[in-house]
Amino acid sequence: MKHTLRPFRMAAFALLLPLAPTLAQDVSIQDSVIQHLRPYTQRGLNVFEAPKFDLTRYRGMKLKIGAAFTQQFQGLNHENTAAPVVVGTPPVNTNQLMEIGSGFNNAVANLYLDAQLTRGIRVALTSYLSARHHNETWVKDGYLLIDASPWNVDWMNDIMKYVTLKAGHFEINYGDAHFRRTDNGNAMYNAFVGNYILDAFTTEIGAEAYFRHPSGVLAMIGSTGGEIRGNVTQPSNRSPSLLAKLGVDRQWTPLVRGRLTGSLYRISKSPASTLYAGDRAGSRYYMVLENTSATESANFTSGLINPQFRRSVTALQLNPFVKVGGLELFGVVENSKGNNTATEVGHRTWHQYAVDGVYRFLPGEPAWIGARYNTASGNLLFGSGATATSANVRVNRVELAAGLFITQHIMMKGEYVRQDYSDFPTTDIRNGGQFDGFMVEGTVAF
Repeated sequence: MKHTLRPFRMAAFALLLPLAPTLAQDVSIQDSVIQHLRPYTQRGLNVFEAPKFDLTRYRGMKLKIGAAFTQQFQGLNHENTAAPVVVGTPPVNTNQLMEIGSGFNNAVANLYLDAQLTRGIRVALTSYLSARHHNETWVKDGYLLIDASPWNVDWMNDIMKYVTLKAGHFEINYGDAHFRRTDNGNAMYNAFVGNYILDAFTTEIGAEAYFRHPSGVLAMIGSTGGEIRGNVTQPSNRSPSLLAKLGVDRQWTPLVRGRLTGSLYRISKSPASTLYAGDRAGSRYYMVLENTSATESANFTSGLINPQFRRSVTALQLNPFVKVGGLELFGVVENSKGNNTATEVGHRTWHQYAVDGVYRFLPGEPAWIGARYNTASGNLLFGSGATATSANVRVNRVELAAGLFITQHIMMKGEYVRQDYSDFPTTDIRNGGQFDGFMVEGTVAF
């Protein structure tokens, strides 16, 4: 029997050879029990959307439990030139910086539950067991991913060869930067310690539909309720969001991979849009440019910029990615505009640019060195209500990093970071602001 099957196996192999350069990234991503799953470990590096063309065999209904937890040691200094703003009795200068020194930040952790329901259909649930912003356990997202027809109908099977459907409460697929960021307890995919200055990350309720071809072509369209939480109040102030992505991702040769995508997110009205304020876990840079009354939980966005597009936002992000051997280059070109309330006249605009250069080396590429430059500029609100003003400001950051995967489940990294704030009003604590120093981080994931 083995001999009679051999010619058919050889023929199938020959037919797949022309596709091998484009399929390589997906075929290599296999899980033991769950289909179309991005690994939470080193094997998930440079994986963007959950793989469509993986080779994980369906073995019946299965449940997989995973976790990730991370700890940092921080050694940062900060300074500013803001004018004193004294309030209260006894008088307190709200622009006086919190005194900070070196020490351990709180450990954070994620819990993953993935269930294979039937062939090509799985459900995912992610919970934050602990986070900087929330000490209690709470659910990040939960969704259904469909990569195969639930009914064995020929025309539906043909469609699902290239189509993926995602529905539930999930991390929206705007841009490619969110695939390379640190997600609370899981820092495996991030070669650096910090996320981008404008951190486009949020979870919303809705659906996304994907078309992916073995040639590497990718297209996605989706819609959500436009908020982190479901809500039925204020219907006149709500509209659905529109999500779209178009790109190509190809393994051109065994050593060269290229990916280029463009993404759109748009919502015309919402009581609480959080495209740039949806990370409820918090920044890695604890207490930088915060005043003496700050707490690590209440002031959990230290070092990030929220452009305050709470009412409406239209955002475009372009992401080139090239990997040549061990060298990776990734870019962010982003333009967004929006406003904060229905009474704010017109739209404010923000621009963000970033470039990451990472070189991975040693057999299996467990070690790396990297550099990132990130700049964001735009019109920011100061104050609230009728007395609110706005000004054009800029924030620049440089990160230099090195790290090592001790095993595919255990990773250590460190970085030097410097961030500078320009053109902030003298009455804002970030006026003349700057922080710099080192961070050391360790992550375990499985």
